[in-house]
Amino acid sequence: MHICDPHTPSLPQVGTASWLQRYGWEILPHPAHSPDLAPSDFHLFGPLKRHLGGMAFETEDDIISELRSWFDNLDVDFFRVGINLLLSRW
Repeated sequence: MHICDPHTPSLPQVGTASWLQRYGWEILPHPAHSPDLAPSDFHLFGPLKRHLGGMAFETEDDIISELRSWFDNLDVDFFRVGINLLLSRW
């Protein structure tokens, strides 16, 4: 099993590291996130933000309904394109 400690920039604390090693977990020598791959860069967020921009919702059900409609109407290649863009950045 591999683990990255989400609370430190690079490696787990010494106590955490020794505990993980004792139970056979591999400590990866890099952070759990990449500074050049911010969550806001994810392929989904830009188009979704543009779609929802300026909308107002009365209830949580209205939001859920709008999101379901948006996802249902996405182009069949939307996520394939997004995954390929992500792969090209690694």
